[in-house]
Amino acid sequence: MTRKFKWNARMTVGTIIGVISPFLFVPLTMALIAWAQNFMFSILWTKFQHDVMVQSKFISLSIIPNLLWFYLFLNRERYDIARGIIIGSALFLPYIVYINLIR
Repeated sequence: MTRKFKWNARMTVGTIIGVISPFLFVPLTMALIAWAQNFMFSILWTKFQHDVMVQSKFISLSIIPNLLWFYLFLNRERYDIARGIIIGSALFLPYIVYINLIR
């Protein structure tokens, strides 16, 4: 049995959600870490803006909320959107690998 991969509009929506969601969750992730470690958010934000290693780590952490989107659409049987969210999350992989392993 072979499955054909067909791109459709719902996968595009999932990919957009998977790409935009981490950028929205970066400040929330930073605020939670600043609060948990009793650290000033403004200092953490400055480090995020100027240090590429810190950017890579926070972007990696902010991809985790995509699992919530993935689980939500998987339970609603919107498999194309869930697949798009995985693809959108995987689009961050080359940047993270480049910063952590190559640079």
